Amino acid sequence: MERIAVFFAEGYEEIEALTVVDILRRAQIDVVMTSITSDRQVTGSHGITVEMDSLFDELDFESIDMIVLPGGLGGTKLLEAFTPLMKQVASFCEKGKWIAAICAAPSILGHRGYLVGRKACSYPTFESHLEGATVCTDQGAVTDGNIITGRGMGCSIDFALEILTKLRGEQIAGQMAEKIVYRK
Repeated sequence: MERIAVFFAEGYEEIEALTVVDILRRAQIDVVMTSITSDRQVTGSHGITVEMDSLFDELDFESIDMIVLPGGLGGTKLLEAFTPLMKQVASFCEKGKWIAAICAAPSILGHRGYLVGRKACSYPTFESHLEGATVCTDQGAVTDGNIITGRGMGCSIDFALEILTKLRGEQIAGQMAEKIVYRK
């Protein structure tokens, strides 16, 4: 079974983070909500506090198949400033393991050179941070190699379904879209 870690910092965008958690858990994928703080409760950009499954130091990265970085300006800045997480992102990139980022968070990948020669998307005002990307698209979510990027809060379902497609295939993602009454 796939194991996904979604990383939470104070100021994360609630819909972007929790939509991924919800849809993947509905698909019976093991999703670990992980705090990069020393607290199991993390508050998002709109004052919603969520109880995490794990603290960063408790996570076994060898058992993780994908890192997910939600947006939210404050949360994104804190994720990028958290060196232990950035070391894991670098390791996942080097190994060709899955990394997904949405809204402002793809900027983290751009700043580190992981988008060079790739197609990517982000929140419109963050497109200049997709450094090295050959195509900046306005698609809701896009995959290039082992990296999945999403545009923003309004595209959270697209992003989650793109992740599901890559993990379980188009048929399973299509069935999930039908189940949640999703229409483009």
